[in-house]
Amino acid sequence: MTDKTAEKTQPVTGKVELETPIKRGEQVIDSLTLRKPRSGELRGIALTDVLQMQTDALIKLIPRLSAPALTEPEVREMDPADLVQCGSEVAGFLLTRQAKGDTA
Repeated sequence: MTDKTAEKTQPVTGKVELETPIKRGEQVIDSLTLRKPRSGELRGIALTDVLQMQTDALIKLIPRLSAPALTEPEVREMDPADLVQCGSEVAGFLLTRQAKGDTA
């Protein structure tokens, strides 16, 4: 397996440091790892809504991609700045290398 092949088989992830940590009982979540979605995880969500960072689309999608896994109510209560950070990360996953300006 070449390095490029290994690179393609590993999930693409991004880390988001939260401005306002999420409290879940005794647990405090101060950062999230978001994973590039697979096609099935996008069901019921318009891709244009994700790319435009529509709040309802992000509330539905982030729980499917986050580690630790958040619930929809937790995402609904998230600081708007954190929601924008997560939305930017997720929208970036949907762009092609060419659209990102990556020539590699």
